[in-house]
Amino acid sequence: MPTTTAPNASSTVATALSVNVAAVMPVFLFGGLAVQIADELHMSIGAIGLVAGLYFAASAVTAVPSGHVVERFGAPNVARLGVGLSAASMAAVAAFAHDPVTLTVLIVLGAPANGLGQLSSNAVLSNWAPRRHKGLAFGAKQASVPLCTMLAGLSVPAIALTLGWRWAFVAGAAVALLALIPLIGLGRPELPRRVGNGRAFDRRLLVFAAATCLGALGATPLGSFLTTYAVDIGASESFAGLNLTIGGLAGVVARTAVGALVDRRGGGELGIIVVMLAGGGAGIGALMVGETWLLPLGTAAAFALGWAWPGLMNFAVTNRYSDTPAAATSITQTGVYAGGAIGPIAFGLIVDNTSWNTGWSVSIAAMVLAAVCIVIGARLSGGQGR
Repeated sequence: MPTTTAPNASSTVATALSVNVAAVMPVFLFGGLAVQIADELHMSIGAIGLVAGLYFAASAVTAVPSGHVVERFGAPNVARLGVGLSAASMAAVAAFAHDPVTLTVLIVLGAPANGLGQLSSNAVLSNWAPRRHKGLAFGAKQASVPLCTMLAGLSVPAIALTLGWRWAFVAGAAVALLALIPLIGLGRPELPRRVGNGRAFDRRLLVFAAATCLGALGATPLGSFLTTYAVDIGASESFAGLNLTIGGLAGVVARTAVGALVDRRGGGELGIIVVMLAGGGAGIGALMVGETWLLPLGTAAAFALGWAWPGLMNFAVTNRYSDTPAAATSITQTGVYAGGAIGPIAFGLIVDNTSWNTGWSVSIAAMVLAAVCIVIGARLSGGQGR
């Protein structure tokens, strides 16, 4: 039955988490299966990076319009659209991607689902999640990204090496559609009353967007290239997939844990993000050693620290721009997507023309600069809230 009041906490969190999983699944599934896809379609490392980069570029272009669509038509309706688009993209890849160009087009056509799902789930949590557990809720929701990485890693030995990578995309489409179930439980809740002028654009948001761009630039090559890198330094394909699973699991735990930590502390999320970015750079440094036995350690640190901050960032922004949570996070999310576009493309070109270590060094530098931008943004006053 549709509801006219605020939904319960379990429906709110379940909706946000499942919608976000469905929205981001295509690109992370592609990254996890990159070795098998590249072998069949004869793609270079640079081509793998180009596909991931174009996906995030399309996500960046559509993020701000998606935020306004969420504010205009409501989070539940837009979430359903995002889930359906993501599932259709993965099903189409499984059926029709028989050459690199077709694969790229089908992956990119699913990119708007990323913004639609991400921003609608941000609005769901901002509007209806319990205040005392809102940091945990955002952390759990954002844990969907490494959860997708974990699922992508598991799909290598479980599906790709037995049935083939196309069946992994079929399974991904089916899992994405499961997100429609908690949306039924959400119903048709009333929007909370807004107070203020609804402004969602100022210099602080621009600095935060620069930070998210740099942070994503440094972190997105992990999901796109880690399995390929592991195989290149001597790991088996099965080990490479399981290693990616470890990274995904570490990210799930970390994103949830830091959200709970912020609730317990009553704030301080921006300082925690700075520390996490520094730790993520150290994790990537461990990967640069080039020893297979160090891969799980470096992978866990890189995902648990260097790529576990987006939930805290969304929490910080929606806290400070509570009148327009989707529109405000669309700006910082544009930074994430822009970094996600530049990161894989630049990383692939760097590795093709220099070395893996040069690519990882650029990732570390980007994370350090992102931390600097967070510090600068924290000192600026914004247009709303605190």
